[in-house]
Amino acid sequence: MTDSPLDLIGFDALLSDDERATRDRVRAFVESHVRPGIAEWYDRGEFPRELIAPMGEAGLLGMHLQGYGGGGRSAVEYGLAAAELEAGDSGIRTFVSVQGSLAMTAIHTFGSEEHKQQWLPGMAAGEIIGCFGLTEPNAGSDPASMQTVARRDGDDWVISGSKRWIGLASIADIAVIWAQTEAGIRGFIVPTDSSGFTATPIGQKLSMRASIQCDIVLDEVRVPADAQLPGAEGLRGPFTCLNQARYGIMWGVMGAALDSYRAALAYVQQREVFGKPVAAYQLTQQKLVDMALEIDKGFLLALQLGRLKDAGQLQPHQISVGKLNNTREAIAIAREARAMLGGNGITLEHSPLRHANNLESVRTYEGTDDVHTLILGNAITGIAAFR
Repeated sequence: MTDSPLDLIGFDALLSDDERATRDRVRAFVESHVRPGIAEWYDRGEFPRELIAPMGEAGLLGMHLQGYGGGGRSAVEYGLAAAELEAGDSGIRTFVSVQGSLAMTAIHTFGSEEHKQQWLPGMAAGEIIGCFGLTEPNAGSDPASMQTVARRDGDDWVISGSKRWIGLASIADIAVIWAQTEAGIRGFIVPTDSSGFTATPIGQKLSMRASIQCDIVLDEVRVPADAQLPGAEGLRGPFTCLNQARYGIMWGVMGAALDSYRAALAYVQQREVFGKPVAAYQLTQQKLVDMALEIDKGFLLALQLGRLKDAGQLQPHQISVGKLNNTREAIAIAREARAMLGGNGITLEHSPLRHANNLESVRTYEGTDDVHTLILGNAITGIAAFR
């Protein structure tokens, strides 16, 4: 017997010693820091801020970035870490993604040397929290239609507008805000204690309850000229960061799927009905096999795309392959696992329904299923169906 479908295909043999060591280290972090409290945090709708410093100490924040406190780890190592974090909870992986793949990547890739020196080491340590303000109430899948505006006023920039579904904003020290200017879309580093900046957590969520998402209002927020990210012009800036986050998601969701599978497998092995374990029935074994095959395929896909990323060959549409397929399969696996737990599966004693609820958000943010489908349709046909 094995509790991991990855053992069926000898997945570990495809990883280097360093990659396995990184995975095992993050898995141990999740076991000791996340699993003991996640049900309570989720139930209370509370993000565990006490995990931020330990995540920094563990090298999980900006672990894919070179220098300035970043971990300098490979794309595959980052992906394996994302899978282990999301096996704990999507909200924990999302924190690492917003901090590292979005806010830190924006500064690392497009910021000035002064920006990098000022912000990145503290962010890597978890001493400074960042958020990434792109999505707006009326501009989600179509960020080019954003209505937030930055205008010059003497030597300063004045930013006005609103953002929605911005992770970490209410606890962030700085926000990377994307806004329309006379020269097109540009990015700005905005301290969240600036006059006119307000972040309000979104409540009554049925998903991502151990995470923070906010509405942001920018009411004539004034920042100096050097707040602008000098290397970011147009949508290439935010999309570069989004692709880094999407890459992590394709791994992360497979962690949620794997944790759901393991929960279901353990349950059906010990639960007896009609005189024998539920695992002894043919329908149960078929469900487990189908789930295991999709998990194996999802991890193999993520690994292939991670190898391409480490080689500098990964294309944007390939990221859509991973994000679309793996998120879609992960939510189906989590739902099936919940059903296998029967009525007990609706409690927070078991993880699958929590994972399934979280994945409803994950399949929506960083590009919906429909958006990634059309990206792939464009790659296949050469015709952009979303314009």
